[in-house]
Amino acid sequence: MTAVTQPQSRSATTARSAHIVLWIFLIANLAVVELMFVTGKPPAHNTLTSIGRFFGLHLAFVMALQVLLIARLPFLDRRLGMDKLTTWHRWTGFTLFWLVLLHPTFVLLGYSKLDRITFLREFTNLATGQMPVLLGMIAAALLVFTAAFSLRLVRRRVSYETWHTLHLLVYAIIVLGIVHQLYEGTAFTTNIFTKVYWWGLWAFALGALFAGRLLVPLIRNSRHQLKVAAVVPEADDVVSVYLTGQHLDRLDAKAGQFFLWRFLGHNRWWQVNPFSLSAAPDGRSLRLTAKGIGGTSTGLRRLPLGTRVFAEGPYGAFTAGQRVTDKTLLIAGGIGVTPIRALLEDDTLTGDIVVLYRVHDSAQAVLLGEMQNLASVRGATLHLLTGRTGAGSPPNNPFGPESLIALVPDIAERDVFVCGPSGMTDAVLKTLRVLKVPARQRHAETFRLAS
Repeated sequence: MTAVTQPQSRSATTARSAHIVLWIFLIANLAVVELMFVTGKPPAHNTLTSIGRFFGLHLAFVMALQVLLIARLPFLDRRLGMDKLTTWHRWTGFTLFWLVLLHPTFVLLGYSKLDRITFLREFTNLATGQMPVLLGMIAAALLVFTAAFSLRLVRRRVSYETWHTLHLLVYAIIVLGIVHQLYEGTAFTTNIFTKVYWWGLWAFALGALFAGRLLVPLIRNSRHQLKVAAVVPEADDVVSVYLTGQHLDRLDAKAGQFFLWRFLGHNRWWQVNPFSLSAAPDGRSLRLTAKGIGGTSTGLRRLPLGTRVFAEGPYGAFTAGQRVTDKTLLIAGGIGVTPIRALLEDDTLTGDIVVLYRVHDSAQAVLLGEMQNLASVRGATLHLLTGRTGAGSPPNNPFGPESLIALVPDIAERDVFVCGPSGMTDAVLKTLRVLKVPARQRHAETFRLAS
């Protein structure tokens, strides 16, 4: 018992330390931004432009914060998980959306009042007369466009590949925003302190972005030389891809994590897809298993052997290292079985293990044979939950509080890992809250991946 408890407590401590670091960073920088606003020179022309400057300062800071969130810093990813970071990225994006509307609106209102002309006339004058202002307006328009495609209603109607490609506009927004700040950010040049602080913050953010999204992936892929070794159909619309490479024991991948995959020659270089490892890494090969949904996943079964693969990762905190108890409940739904299957194989996942595998019917239970074999070897209990939700009398509701507590009476004493369709995952998490399973024992992989 002691051998298990010690690493678990370290995991919980590292997650708390990441939260503390983030809050200190946020509060300290916001304090400096407020000081820059109060001491900014030259003085604003009127109240409206002063409000516009206030929103502009915070817009620039939130943009730098967003850059850090998309940099995929290992310190944060390994402690908090990509799901949580992506949720913050989403809310930060919508904060940017409102700031990018409020900042130019108040600036234009202030100048139109000062010049005694209409709002539209002032807009035309600034857009055509000052290039930095025009670039700022273009950045604002691109940001609004990107935010619109992140709305859930719109997001569900476009493929992952299209959505991801549109999010590449964020790099154009960053460049245009920095140019705008260089020429229009008077609050950033008040004195030597503000200059050093502001451009130091941006140097840190851009350096993290360059390292996390370009330099580290290039180094890793140059070292490991991943390529397709085998393609194995698991069902009519599900396929497993086996990868080999060099020095995979140094990749530091863990069961439950995922990569962003590019199959060179199969899809365009800017298109990536997040697929979890469906087998625990053994230092010699990697395996992913995907269901044919988008263009990339559907075409995986046609991958030629030897295809070069460019992978970003490993990402995610959906690992055995996040446990705080010595009992585990693994819940999989549909193709969400892939990281659950890898966790079930992971030797570091010790103690009492229960697995719930949810599908409409047994024919859809991909990797079921492997799950049964692993459960037998590990001494785990595996339940296959079938049938349509709501069907029958009483209605079939496998993840309702009564059903879940009947299957796993000691659920409040377990770490619960869940991965599956969003509706199922939301239902499970809701039930876990009802059953008073502590938040630190709830682990979900929902692939709310952005950019």
